[in-house]
Amino acid sequence: MNENGKDRDVHVPGGVRLQKVLASAGLGSRRACEDIISTGRVTVDGQVVRELGVRVDPATAVIHVDGMRVQLDDSMVTVALNKPAGVVSTMDDPDGRPSLAQYVADRPERLFHVGRLDAETEGLLLLTNDGELAHRLTHPSYEVLKTYLATVEGRVPRGMAQQLKKGIELEDGPVQVHSFTVKETAPDQTLVEIVLHEGRNHIVRRLFEEVGFPVTRLVRTRIGPIVLGNLRPGRTRVISGTELGTLMRDVGM
Repeated sequence: MNENGKDRDVHVPGGVRLQKVLASAGLGSRRACEDIISTGRVTVDGQVVRELGVRVDPATAVIHVDGMRVQLDDSMVTVALNKPAGVVSTMDDPDGRPSLAQYVADRPERLFHVGRLDAETEGLLLLTNDGELAHRLTHPSYEVLKTYLATVEGRVPRGMAQQLKKGIELEDGPVQVHSFTVKETAPDQTLVEIVLHEGRNHIVRRLFEEVGFPVTRLVRTRIGPIVLGNLRPGRTRVISGTELGTLMRDVGM
């Protein structure tokens, strides 16, 4: 509403009909998008829109459907990569080591990586040309949860989860684990799942080193709502639609 308590007019004369914008963004047929609008599920610049005649400027409008951001700028691309072990998290390595560039060399966009995985850590890494999304995903204030599968030396005791959730003091400050689950045990090693929102360098490896269970293999399986799934090592997939909308919603976009 505006300062007079009335709904703000988001209609842009000469713009594109809202249902057409939604259909072009992959929300369904134009008729299905009309139903989405008329049932009050769409906001434009924070204002609920139910009228089918509303026109918007796709270049400037901020549109949400069911609370999820709709990406209207098709020049913005976000890609998930299953980073293999031995690959450094840079687009170009002066020492000639395998880098991320080879996995997106066929894409026309100039992508950059969101955060890092150390060379020997495998799994989910996001690359994007959306600077605002990248900033929010890496900024500590948004507390984006990251999930890892870690194989550690030795048999983890039952009290480990409570110890990690209470917090572990490292040389650069304390770290608190969101959740911790033992997945598999063997006489000489344990497979565990750990979830945390920390982004400090080597944080998972340093954490387990501190409690006496060094990591022998580490795979990141999830960033916020984005899951690695069955994406094979060295392969990429584009994040779009509801999946991208959920990711943007989780960081307040």
